[in-house]
Amino acid sequence: MNPRHSNPNLPPSIELHIEELVLHGFPPGDRHHIQEAVRTELERLFAERGSPQAFSHGGERSHLDAGGFRLAADTRSETVGRQIAQSLFSSLTVNPE
Repeated sequence: MNPRHSNPNLPPSIELHIEELVLHGFPPGDRHHIQEAVRTELERLFAERGSPQAFSHGGERSHLDAGGFRLAADTRSETVGRQIAQSLFSSLTVNPE
């Protein structure tokens, strides 16, 4: 039994699995840094702000689009990952389908 479900004072736990992260226009060598930054920032956002409404009843999603954005050519991969995670989290909050 999951202790989080038996104690209403604890926030519900969620499991987030990103099967594929599609990035266009980034050097292949940056992918692991971007991926790690996305994971770290999503963990921070869920811990800080809680689960978006999209996850209130299971919330399984087959596809989620972070949208497009412009970055300076010298933007660090960690910054790119944080921005992607923030866009994803925001889309879950705005479009809870």
